[in-house]
Amino acid sequence: MYKVRITLAATALVILLGTTQVFAQVIKVDAAIPTYSKVSGVSGNIDSVGSDTMNNLMTLWCEGFNRYYPNVRCQIEGKGSSTAPPALIEGVSQFGPMSRKMKDKEIDAFEKAAGYKPTAVPTSIDTLAVYVNKDNPVKCLTIKQTDAIFSKTRNCGGAEDIKTWGQVGNGGQWVNKPISTFGRNSASGTYGYFKKKALCKGDYKDTVKEQPGSASVVQGITEDIYSIGYSGIGYKTSGVKAIEISKKGGQCASPELANVVSGKYPLGRYLYLYVNKAPNKDLDPVRKQFLLYILSKEGQEIVVKDGYLPLPAKKVAELRVKVEM
Repeated sequence: MYKVRITLAATALVILLGTTQVFAQVIKVDAAIPTYSKVSGVSGNIDSVGSDTMNNLMTLWCEGFNRYYPNVRCQIEGKGSSTAPPALIEGVSQFGPMSRKMKDKEIDAFEKAAGYKPTAVPTSIDTLAVYVNKDNPVKCLTIKQTDAIFSKTRNCGGAEDIKTWGQVGNGGQWVNKPISTFGRNSASGTYGYFKKKALCKGDYKDTVKEQPGSASVVQGITEDIYSIGYSGIGYKTSGVKAIEISKKGGQCASPELANVVSGKYPLGRYLYLYVNKAPNKDLDPVRKQFLLYILSKEGQEIVVKDGYLPLPAKKVAELRVKVEM
C-alpha cells in the first residue's frame, strides 16, 4: 500500500493523461538500461518528504515497486524541495526528492548532524519548454530575447524591451503584433526556475498572464496565436510548438534529451532523490531496491509516462554502481 498526502498529484496526473501518452510514444527509454529483477527480503516502509514537482513520480514509482513487494508501504509528502533536507536530518523520511540540488547550507546542516554528506541520486530530467502557437514562424530565441520578452529588468543583458513579434524577426502580418505572454504563478517551482534560468533572476513583467497550472499555459497559447509561454515538456500538445533556445548567443538547441544532457539546451535540470547513506556502508534492502527500481527500464518508463525525460544508459550505469557500493 502507499499513501499520498498531497491530493493534487492525482488531479495533475489526470490533466497530464492526454499529453503524456503522446509524449511516451515519442521518447524511448535507452534499451541498454537493465530490467528490474525482484529479490527476496524486501519489506518495510518508504517515507518520502520533499519536492511537489516529483509528487507524481514518487507516487507512480511506489505503485510500480509495490507490485513487486506488496508488503512495502509508501507514504509521500510533497510540500516542496526545501522540506527534504530537514526531514532527512531528523530521520522522519528515507528519501528526500528535490527538483534542485541541495544548497551549501543544507549540505552543511546535514553533515553537521550525520558526520558525512547526503547522497544525491539523479532520477530523471525535467525540461522546461518555451512554447508558441503552432502557426508562429519563430524557430529560435536567445536567452537575452526570452528575458526581454518576459522580464522588465532584463538582467540577461538585452538591449531593448521586446514587445512585438517583428523585434524577433517575424515578418508579414506578425511585424507589429504585440506579444502576449503566459506563465505560472509565484507559488510554482516552475515560475522560480524560469525566473532563475531564463530571466537571470530578474523580475517578470506585470503583463505576464499567470496561470494556476502548466496545462492552462499551453491552452492559452493554443487559443492566442500571438502568445508565448513556458511549461514542462510533458505538456506539449498539437496546438503549440516548443521553440529552440540559444544559450549566450550560441547554437540554437531544441529541448531534446541529447541537448539537455550535453548542456546545449539551457532549461533542463535533474530531479534528485537524496538519501542518508553512510560512506562504505550498504543501504538497507528497501531503500537500495527502490533506487535500483527507479534506475531500471521499468522505473525510467514511468519517467516517460509522467512527461519527463529518462536518463541515458551511461548515467544509469554510473548511478547503479553508486547505489550498490
